[in-house]
Amino acid sequence: MNIIVLQHIKIEDPGYIKDLMLADGAKLTTIELDEGEKIPNDLSKFDGMFCMGGPMDTYMEKEYPWLIEEKKAIKEFVVNLKKPYLGFCLGCQLLGEVVGGKVVKSSTPEIGIMDINFNKEKDKDNFFSKFPEQIKSLQWHSYEVQGIENNKDITLLASSPVTKYQIFKYQNHAYGIQFHIEIKGTTVNEWGCVPEYKKALEDQLGEGALEKFDNAAKDNMSDMNNYSKILYENFKTIL
Repeated sequence: MNIIVLQHIKIEDPGYIKDLMLADGAKLTTIELDEGEKIPNDLSKFDGMFCMGGPMDTYMEKEYPWLIEEKKAIKEFVVNLKKPYLGFCLGCQLLGEVVGGKVVKSSTPEIGIMDINFNKEKDKDNFFSKFPEQIKSLQWHSYEVQGIENNKDITLLASSPVTKYQIFKYQNHAYGIQFHIEIKGTTVNEWGCVPEYKKALEDQLGEGALEKFDNAAKDNMSDMNNYSKILYENFKTIL
């Protein structure tokens, strides 16, 4: 199993799923885009791609010019090569943009441990059929994917009260997941050290919110780890 991981800040890696992949003996090629690392020209050698979150937004190509090449690489991998892709948060938004959608500012940021509600399409899906109808997830975003309603290759799988496209898939091999279930016990405190994340958290939940957020995440960690394991095991079946 040969996986390429696109990262936008070192502390946002595949988390618990990374641990599962390493335990399986997977070969991981991590590209730290924010540090100037380049995506390989030949993507055909990789079995799957993970694209993680980050403090930047998809429109910030002037500030982060590597976003241009990243979008091209995702399109090559997903649309042309038709290989398995999992995108979390920013990785979800990049997929949405690549397949013809737009990424817009949400009506209100979603930050905290919040509900994700699946629709009836879940029961027919290879990745999420074993998930319950509603799950708790970690949210930390203020932008979302829109404008893919008329794309016949897109299936909406789950939403929240604020964000319609919490989970969507392109055909049957590429998934955008706006929230986080890949987190570990150290994740919230690590992300809370990122100035952009800390500001968004305190703007939404008030000063000193990090400790409460961390405790809430840990209260739900066992379930999220279990969901990550199901997701990963199902991902392996299409590699």
